[in-house]
Amino acid sequence: MRDTRIAAMGKGLKRRGRLMREAVSPPRRTLDAIPSPRREPAPAVASYTAPAGPRLVESPVFVLSSVRSGSTLLRVILNSHSRIRAPHEMHLRTLHVKLSRDFTAEAMKALELDRTELEHILWDRVLHRELTRSGKDVVVDKTPANTLIWPRLHRCWPHARHILLLRHPGAVIASLTDRRKDPDHDAIRAEVLGYAEKLEEARLGLEGAHVVRYEELTAEPERVTRDLCAHLGVEWEPAMLEYGRGDHGAFRPKLGDWSSTIKSGRIQPARTADPALALPPRLTEIARAWGYPTG
Repeated sequence: MRDTRIAAMGKGLKRRGRLMREAVSPPRRTLDAIPSPRREPAPAVASYTAPAGPRLVESPVFVLSSVRSGSTLLRVILNSHSRIRAPHEMHLRTLHVKLSRDFTAEAMKALELDRTELEHILWDRVLHRELTRSGKDVVVDKTPANTLIWPRLHRCWPHARHILLLRHPGAVIASLTDRRKDPDHDAIRAEVLGYAEKLEEARLGLEGAHVVRYEELTAEPERVTRDLCAHLGVEWEPAMLEYGRGDHGAFRPKLGDWSSTIKSGRIQPARTADPALALPPRLTEIARAWGYPTG
């Protein structure tokens, strides 16, 4: 009995000593344990620009305009045509591709692709899908922010067609001011100037672009839309002037105009610019270049 007690005490002391050693120096991991991820510097990747590839939609139509220039009205007029699909704002500019690993760029380079061209392929696929769903053969994207990236759109689609929708900058400023709560007048002028600068740049840089003035579209819609159809190579249709009879999707914020004016289903006269509104010098210069009177 005594020997049994001594043996048990010896085992207890050994166990206590092992636990103390492990507390001071934890046991090693087994060989099949998951290792910690290694942090290695990203390899240097040479700058590479992929060539433009073929497009499913070779000649889309882009409406380039400032915000608050009547682009939603033009969209629904065009969408009322039996051959033209003009959906809500698609915001291609904010649709990106992410190369999530260091080696992905090299893998794409071996396929003669880079992130920009991958995004162009994605944009093209979105337009093609919408065109296929509609059963029509001309697709129009009227997102105003496309104006800010028109050179890239031209690179993606060298054979795209462009409609430049102009409106008096003073009227655009007034419309933005009325739409916003507690408007920041300096910020609004800067925003309108930013769009106007890019729109003027496109007007001078895009050969064959068709110019539409919002004021003329609302005052003489048949004449303006007939000219527009001739530019797009489609027959003019009277239904274009009765857009309220068609289904153009919901009018919602961030996807275009959602005011009671556009929801009325009728083409209404444009609000004119306040002649007493003083424009910044550069906006005055651009307005005159577009043929608008300035004070």
